[in-house]
Amino acid sequence: MNFIIMRIKKYLKRFLGFKYNLPSLTVVGVGPGDPSLLTIAAVKAIKNSKVIVFPISNDDKKSLSAEIVKEHIKFKKKIPIIFPMARKEYDPDEIWSNAVEIIVKFIRNHESVVLLCLGDTSLFASSSNIVRILNKSFPEIVTKTIPGISSLSATAALSNFDLLKKGETLIIKECPSSESELISLISKSRRNKTVLALMKVGKRWNYVKETLKKEHIIDKALIALNVGMHDQIIQYASKYNDKSMPYFSLILIRLN
Repeated sequence: MNFIIMRIKKYLKRFLGFKYNLPSLTVVGVGPGDPSLLTIAAVKAIKNSKVIVFPISNDDKKSLSAEIVKEHIKFKKKIPIIFPMARKEYDPDEIWSNAVEIIVKFIRNHESVVLLCLGDTSLFASSSNIVRILNKSFPEIVTKTIPGISSLSATAALSNFDLLKKGETLIIKECPSSESELISLISKSRRNKTVLALMKVGKRWNYVKETLKKEHIIDKALIALNVGMHDQIIQYASKYNDKSMPYFSLILIRLN
């Protein structure tokens, strides 16, 4: 029986171009920070890979995504890559292209690669840039994606907040960069049954807080900082007195 299966696999690969069990790139969402939120599929993909690629903000810092899975990658090849994170000193196109070259090198050496993605693979994921270039320049290489629990979903679960109810609209946006833009967004959203999810509040918090006060919704706005991490904070915005917020921050507001 095993001999027959092997012959079938060989036939599929040779004559039909079937990419069965070949070295590949798998983008793995590792959740927001808590290792217990890793999915079974994520752990399985990591165990089946030989190389783990993960983002760092610079050469001196650890990777949050690698820390989440550290118990599963002890004996793997660990390859850190500096991600630009929208900073001017880095050329994003060059970084994505260099990352693709590194990944392709391992795959051509018959080593499957996992690229770690903090949170979910579909929400503000830098890994999508790497997959885009890889699929365009090396279409013969198989790419797979395993979703992870997002900070948004984790926040909703931890605070018993319904992200969406019947008849409502959920808007997920990066936090507006100006007070006028935020006021406009809130004004338009009031007209419908809308839930606003504003991501990456961070340094914008000062004017955001003042806007929430002016719009009389600061008592309804739920903030979540560093979800899944040791310094996690989830509370209503009216109770948050610090003048700044960390990079990993979001606000949930149910209007009307």
